[in-house]
Amino acid sequence: MSEGQSDARYRERMQKKKEIMDARIGQASDERGVIIVNTGTGKGKSSAGFGMVARALGHGQRVGVVQFIKGKFATGEEAFFRQFDGVTYHVMGEGYTWETQDRERDTEMAEAAWEKARALLRDESVSLVVLDELNIALKKEYLDLPTVIEDLAGRPPMQHVVITGRGAPQDLMEVADTVTDMRKEKHAFEAGVKAQKGVEL
Repeated sequence: MSEGQSDARYRERMQKKKEIMDARIGQASDERGVIIVNTGTGKGKSSAGFGMVARALGHGQRVGVVQFIKGKFATGEEAFFRQFDGVTYHVMGEGYTWETQDRERDTEMAEAAWEKARALLRDESVSLVVLDELNIALKKEYLDLPTVIEDLAGRPPMQHVVITGRGAPQDLMEVADTVTDMRKEKHAFEAGVKAQKGVEL
């Protein structure tokens, strides 16, 4: 096949794909707040959520962040996003569950974090709410899942919510609009590489 024929076939295939995509885009006319769940064993669940924070700020929107679990160490995203007036940032955990070793205290901290989240979910001026590592708090049953789902359902119509963490409950994934399961193939930690600034911290 000559280069000219190859180019012509490529253009033909791309034109067909464009027609299909244009039709699908044309059908997607609904505009409302969505719930996004990032779960799975792979790295990048929180990072993807904070990428959406940057995107929302770029559009001049207000953002609320509640971090469950991760309270014991400083992170680059916290240091960065606290600089913006449009961000309300709450770090509510006291470290990973294997570090705290106190279920009652972990439950109290999760409940206090949910009160912060609930306030954001009732605030029409907040366009995006990130509930970082909420899935872990739900998996450990520190919070009542039906209450969480009810509060999510009652949020302002145009408010978006990103929920991160391993082990997202099935009922939460069913009410979500977008669910991404990030699967681990390899992780540097398994080769003895510690968490590093700009990568995990």
